[in-house]
Amino acid sequence: MHNFEEELTCPICYSIFEDPRVLPCSHTFCRNCLENILQASGNFYIWRPLRIPLKCPNCRSIIEIAPTGIESLPVNFALRAIIEKYQQEDHPDIVTCPEHYRQPLNVYCLLDKKLVCGHCLTIGQHHGHPIDDLQSAYFKEKDTPQKLLEQLTDTHWTDLTHLIEKLEEQKSHSEKMVQGDKEVVLQYFKELNDTLEQKKKSFLTALCDVGNLINQEYTPQIERMKEIREQQLELMTLTTSLQEESALKFLEKVDDVRQRVEILKQRPLPEVQPVEIYPRVSQILKEEWSRTEIGQIKNVLIPKMKISPKRMPCSWSDKDEKEIEFFKILNIVVVTLISVILMSILFFNQHIITFLNEITLIWFSEASLSVYQSLSNNLHEVKNILCHIFYLLTEFMWKIVSH
Repeated sequence: MHNFEEELTCPICYSIFEDPRVLPCSHTFCRNCLENILQASGNFYIWRPLRIPLKCPNCRSIIEIAPTGIESLPVNFALRAIIEKYQQEDHPDIVTCPEHYRQPLNVYCLLDKKLVCGHCLTIGQHHGHPIDDLQSAYFKEKDTPQKLLEQLTDTHWTDLTHLIEKLEEQKSHSEKMVQGDKEVVLQYFKELNDTLEQKKKSFLTALCDVGNLINQEYTPQIERMKEIREQQLELMTLTTSLQEESALKFLEKVDDVRQRVEILKQRPLPEVQPVEIYPRVSQILKEEWSRTEIGQIKNVLIPKMKISPKRMPCSWSDKDEKEIEFFKILNIVVVTLISVILMSILFFNQHIITFLNEITLIWFSEASLSVYQSLSNNLHEVKNILCHIFYLLTEFMWKIVSH
């Protein structure tokens, strides 16, 4: 603490002197501090009411004060003038108390381990706490930094350094993993987006092809119909103009117009039939794509779309239905009869082969045996052909029954 400031501090309250009073022993104290001491020692002057005894807090000498008390002590005007001048000046090197205005931190509180001012000890929150002067506190704590430095450089902090390095290494590794996962996500969705974009282009190309087919289907017919309508409008204009012609001109032109109208009316008109587009994109997306896993989208094929005349519902009369039913039954009967005949041929074919085999072994020579073998092979081929025909007839019969 600055020496000049120590000279301005009361040794009782450790604050800047307030109303300094001088004792006969020449020691100066705050007026309030002396009042407090006087009140504490009031029992000493009961037997001597004319003079009030007071022990100097500094030199411990007994001083007698007039009955008027501390007010009878002279004011230290010189010291008060110095204090007023000191308080008017700025002292950036002096640390003041944040709670008490312009009071220097000149006392060390042993209980709270912090610097306090005199007001903190007398009227503040440090009242009654044990204290020490700055120099004594400084010498007691002078070796503390070295001890703290030793504590801050032991193996514990080496382990802390290694731990920090390990944590930073793990953090770097984890960040690299996250960055790698980000790249994987970007690559995955880029490929998925490319695949979807390719599939979208394929769908649009297929729809464009269908649009071209529809254009090829309808445009020529529309053009022919427009041509017929233009000829109709032309003949209407020509027919209307005939009414304004003279008799000679009328008779010359009327037959030609009549023939042209007949020819135009005989030109066949196409039957308007709506077309179907198959397969429909909405059905493909709903039935196939909605059930397709993301990883399998690449393998999903885009079907080639076509158009076909729309099937119109047929209205059958009762007579037609009976005829159809009759032909179905007739076909079933014919196929069944043919199947029985073929089964009979196959059955007797096996007996014929067995009979010829026995005759050949008994009566025929080796030359005849070769002829028989050739015949037997031919019969086997006939048998295979008949079996295949029987299979085809059976399939045909089932198709008739199902329809």
